[in-house]
Amino acid sequence: MPPYQGQRVLLIVVLSMALMWVDSHFQWLQPVRYGVGFIVAPAQQAATVPLAMAEWFGDSATLRRELLRENKQLSARNFILERRAQRMAYLEAENIELRELLSASEQVDDRVLVASITSVDPDPFTQQIIINKGGEDGVFIGQPVLDAYGLLGQVIDVLPLTSRVLMIADSNHAIPVQVNRNGVRAIATGTGSLSELELIYVPNTADIKVGDMLVSSGLGGRYPRGYPVATVNKVENIPGKPFASVTATPTAQLDRSRHFLLVFSNEAGRVPPAALWQENP
Repeated sequence: MPPYQGQRVLLIVVLSMALMWVDSHFQWLQPVRYGVGFIVAPAQQAATVPLAMAEWFGDSATLRRELLRENKQLSARNFILERRAQRMAYLEAENIELRELLSASEQVDDRVLVASITSVDPDPFTQQIIINKGGEDGVFIGQPVLDAYGLLGQVIDVLPLTSRVLMIADSNHAIPVQVNRNGVRAIATGTGSLSELELIYVPNTADIKVGDMLVSSGLGGRYPRGYPVATVNKVENIPGKPFASVTATPTAQLDRSRHFLLVFSNEAGRVPPAALWQENP
């Protein structure tokens, strides 16, 4: 380093120390410091900008992570609450159905056994279901099955723990019925549609009207007499043909019922195991 530069540095150091000593003991340099403050303030503020921006970005990133985490927690909680609400709605509907089934069982004079659906036959050309009661429960082939609203069908196959039920809407099913209003007899057959039955061989002169309730007649010995089967929804007399076209809507909720009554008719001499049946007064 050249000698004059060393002297200059020494002079600056001495001058700085002198200014510091004077500033600490006297107020002579206060106006100077105050004026210098105006000059260096922009530089000081500019120097703090990177730190402030770094803190802002850090806080923003932290806040974003917190918001994302909270959003995930709220979404999961909302999903759980929705599932609970759906479950509660299902249980409420099931409770209503069971109360209606209990009310229906009180109107049945025979002994009954409550069963539940386990599966539906996937064949589109049949209307059959599987229930959770079988031979071990006293179920037998030909046994009538009801829901809370009317006759649903009959048992056609029995295994130890399950049974297959042929519903009245199946195209292979037929049941003798009579008009509850006047006793006119007919045969109600399934159409393959869960919402419609057809009455066959009904004379044009038969006293059957829209709205008539059809009940099981008891003829043939398969179904006990007096169970609701369907309500007539159309009567059409076709000119030149001896029989009228009559259709009816099943009273049983074939497409939605989950719980059923298996009827043990006193006339048939069939009874379930004592621990399983309910005898109505």
